Amino acid sequence: MIEEIVIRNLGVIGEARMPLGAGFTALTGETGAGKTMVVSALGLLLGARADSGVVRQGCDSASVEGHWLIEADGPVAERVIDAGGDIDPAGPGKAELILGRTITSEGRSRAVVGGRSAPVGVLGDIGSHLVVVHGQSEQLRLRSSTAQREALDHYAGAPLASLLREYREVFHRWQETQAERDVLVAERDRRAREAEDLRIAIDEIESVAPEPGEDVLLDERAEKLANLEDLRIAADSAHLLLSGDVDDTPAAAPLLDMARRQLERVASHDPALAPIAAAIGEASFIVADLGSQIASYVAGLDADGAAELESVQERRAELSGLTRKHGPSIDDVLAFLSQASDRLLELDGDSDRIDELTRLLAEDTAAIETLADRLREVRAEAASRLATEVTRELAALAMPDAALTVQVTEATEYSTTGRDQVSIMLRPHAGSDPRPLGKGASGGELSRVMLAIEVVLAATNPVATFVFDEVDSGVGGASAIEIGRRLARLAEKSQVIVVTHLAQVAAFATNHLSVVKDSDGTVTASSVRQLEGNDRAAEMARLLSGLPDSQSGLEHAKELLELAAAG
Repeated sequence: MIEEIVIRNLGVIGEARMPLGAGFTALTGETGAGKTMVVSALGLLLGARADSGVVRQGCDSASVEGHWLIEADGPVAERVIDAGGDIDPAGPGKAELILGRTITSEGRSRAVVGGRSAPVGVLGDIGSHLVVVHGQSEQLRLRSSTAQREALDHYAGAPLASLLREYREVFHRWQETQAERDVLVAERDRRAREAEDLRIAIDEIESVAPEPGEDVLLDERAEKLANLEDLRIAADSAHLLLSGDVDDTPAAAPLLDMARRQLERVASHDPALAPIAAAIGEASFIVADLGSQIASYVAGLDADGAAELESVQERRAELSGLTRKHGPSIDDVLAFLSQASDRLLELDGDSDRIDELTRLLAEDTAAIETLADRLREVRAEAASRLATEVTRELAALAMPDAALTVQVTEATEYSTTGRDQVSIMLRPHAGSDPRPLGKGASGGELSRVMLAIEVVLAATNPVATFVFDEVDSGVGGASAIEIGRRLARLAEKSQVIVVTHLAQVAAFATNHLSVVKDSDGTVTASSVRQLEGNDRAAEMARLLSGLPDSQSGLEHAKELLELAAAG
């Protein structure tokens, strides 16, 4: 809901502050006083294209600021926060939003959303949730086929909504199944080649039958066998140095034994030598044991290492062939073998999976066809009711020969909403052919058509704010009273703002604003007044007779106000 609009230097308006609020606001004033500029200002706040021509002559820029009351956790608040803007708390579940737009005389434009600069497109996104404008030059809310189908679906209510949920569940499942089957069929040859390659690789690995870590063990064994003679010579030399004589050089073990005996001989003279002698004895045993270990090592060296080395090298060559293809190590090769086996199992199941998906597709296709036909039946019935109700409203709005038709036809393809094409058509005069909305009707007639539609739709699909311009063009008397009465009915569920020149319409407003030009032809801050009591009656008398102080006009104005108050 729009709480207030502030306009500066826009067209003839120097400055205007317009309090709006809930209910039905009527905006009246003299011709050329700038009433329609309010609609233009709203358009700018809702992302309309900026034109430097709207800047008041002699000014550098024009600005519009709108204050909205919105749902604190609704889609508008979410979009504002996404754009980096702020909203202010305004009571339980409510928040205040400020939108702004500035246009310079050079044609530059700047948008402000919740106190932060934002692309103009953000205003358009937000505006689609906030306001619907109906006027001769405005885009129709129901211009697109999609919007018309959505409006009809809202009007159809819970029966269609329940059926549509069931349809969408099947349709989305059908899409997923179709996509999976298409991939399997399209890639069947590639997947068959992949399966054959995996079989060859698996057979090759299994024929070699590698063991975990075998390549590392064989590398170590090959290294030993290739240096067998060097190992034997080094071990023999070490054994002699520990336990025997080498070129008349005493061995370590006998020397240690001699040292131990020398110390033990004199240890009785100094107790400090006893532990040293004991330690030398232990070292002697260790050296003797090491000598034995080396002797065992030498005895254990293979006499025919060359034959074993050849066998090891052959095995290493087999393993190397695997690691070149499937991984840097045998452990990686074995990991590949496990993954390849699982993948081959999956690929070998393709034919069965395609058959299963084909069966599921057939079942879901039949269900989709049945549900789509039921959707069409429900929509067709709702379309007939909607057309009848709107046509009845048109008769009361001075369009007795006009008729609305809502066509539900079969589309070429299924979608998430079924297989229906919805077209709302208007037959403006008897004998004429139905034509799309917006064609074949004047601006005033079109506004009345949209009013009739919105009044009927409001019961099931209310919009936050409606703005009507020229809705009363070309009518008067009883027809104008009916327009006012329907606008008041629409205002029971939505905020309604109407630019009007008819007292019969303004009488039904709960908030009456008057725009008056100053003597120099401009509109200033003091030129927008909120009318009540005698001031409102005088304005309505002016609308009726052109004279605000006409006694007959005042009496007629009061009569209209009483009529409107009585409903």
